[in-house]
Amino acid sequence: MAAAGEGEDQWRGTLYPARLPSFHRIPAPAALADRVRWFWIPEWNLAPGRVSRQELLPFPALNLVVQAEGVTLSGPATRRSFRDLSGRGWALGLLLRPAAVPAFVQDPGSLRDVEIPFPAPQLLAAVTAAMADDDDASRRTAAAAAAVHWLEAQVPAPSADALLANRLEDLIQSDPFLIRVAQAAEQLGVSVRTVQRLARRHVGLPPLAMIRRYRLQEAAERVRLDSTTPIADIAAELGYADQAHLAAAFREVLGFTASSYRRSAGGS
Repeated sequence: MAAAGEGEDQWRGTLYPARLPSFHRIPAPAALADRVRWFWIPEWNLAPGRVSRQELLPFPALNLVVQAEGVTLSGPATRRSFRDLSGRGWALGLLLRPAAVPAFVQDPGSLRDVEIPFPAPQLLAAVTAAMADDDDASRRTAAAAAAVHWLEAQVPAPSADALLANRLEDLIQSDPFLIRVAQAAEQLGVSVRTVQRLARRHVGLPPLAMIRRYRLQEAAERVRLDSTTPIADIAAELGYADQAHLAAAFREVLGFTASSYRRSAGGS
């Protein structure tokens, strides 16, 4: 397995990283960091008849995904998702920042748990050509560069309101003790109604759902990486009222318990 990024944090959102054939995340250049968080590139070449299921706890965000067969736009997910890989292939994904979303869809909430075709023939042609390179590192770098070039031409610089949506995302992601929408509103210096409007317009999920998703991602990562800390302690450290609340979140979104996930991920 090959990967790029800063430590284990790069795997957040991927429930069983050891099962990935090859996965890389390339940070967005500074000039586009307000529109895309990173580019993610899985590549696989599996034996005939073999299927590799990649299970995900997606970020509360939209992804633009380029594959050889076309470009799709994935809306915000409310539950665990998966992709089954077979044969040989690749994908280039763009994890979009909230500020970029209006350039792709006016109502992101209409795309909850949905993936739709997205018309971007120039992007598809440029990325497909780049991924034909025989050199591993060169093709990924060229593919990301092609996506950067396309984004610069297609997605305008964000408005002040859109940048405020980015600040909301950054705040929720970075502060594990932020557990209420009113806290986010206070730290941003806006009303709760404004926070709700920003989340609806730029993410397609309620702000409380965003908060809960980032907390659950962090909890899953801690459970997977730290086999010695009691799950009750992890729950307390991440702002859950108690272990029962964390257990309920695992069951509701992931469909299994934290303890069973710790056992299965340890041997993934």
